[in-house]
Amino acid sequence: MADSLTFDKSKDFAIRIVNLCKYLRNDKREFILSKQLLRSGTSIGANISEALYGVSRKDFLAKAFISLKECAETKYWLELLFKTDYLSESEFNSIDSDCTELLRLLTKIVKTTRQNDSDE
Repeated sequence: MADSLTFDKSKDFAIRIVNLCKYLRNDKREFILSKQLLRSGTSIGANISEALYGVSRKDFLAKAFISLKECAETKYWLELLFKTDYLSESEFNSIDSDCTELLRLLTKIVKTTRQNDSDE
């Protein structure tokens, strides 16, 4: 994760999550699920940022893994919002594709880091 691709994507995703939560609260009057979504969706990038400045590879891996778990949780909340008709299919598909991309990137980072650690 030496480059900032994943960090940049997570920040852009967090901005989308913040805006989605504003929409859910203001237009849909939904407060409970959106709060959970806001916490997990913005936590992804915060933990990536911490990982980039980790004091060791173990610290980096721990923060990257937390980001991965937060991303999986965010995907859950998005699916729940879609299945309960707070998000239209097009709204869901748009943000879910970004979440899935982040999930893939983070999975690869965690797997590669673990593999490199076991090779040493």
